[in-house]
Amino acid sequence: MKTDMGQAAFNARSELFSSRQRRAFIVVDGNRTVAEILAMMAPMGLQPVDLDTMVGHGFLEAVSANPDLESPSVKTKAPPKMTEKERYLMAKPIATQLTASLGIMGFRLNLAVEAASGTEDLLALLPKIQAAAGMQKSEELERLLKG
Repeated sequence: MKTDMGQAAFNARSELFSSRQRRAFIVVDGNRTVAEILAMMAPMGLQPVDLDTMVGHGFLEAVSANPDLESPSVKTKAPPKMTEKERYLMAKPIATQLTASLGIMGFRLNLAVEAASGTEDLLALLPKIQAAAGMQKSEELERLLKG
């Protein structure tokens, strides 16, 4: 579960959060298990050490111990789907970073990303982002948006 200190650090864009940890922090809701969060965020590179680090900083706290978390049935379960809002909240910073890295050539595209108000808007901009930033750099963004 998110702590008040974690929420404050997240809102202040604390340097103690890595980009992976920021994305994971968004999906922590107190209802998902550690295994579900790790499965959901695995394509983005989240590792157990990332969650441990956030707990160590006091950004997250355990809600309850669950001995079934390590059972094979949990490990083979399909990752939970993210909501549209979660996908948007995770994708927008990636799209912003990609377009901002283009410099003056990506200025208009960056403005369009900043004006995007949802997943559909970002999905419409995806081909332009891929063309400008490259397919390889845009893989994570595409995976999130089409997820």
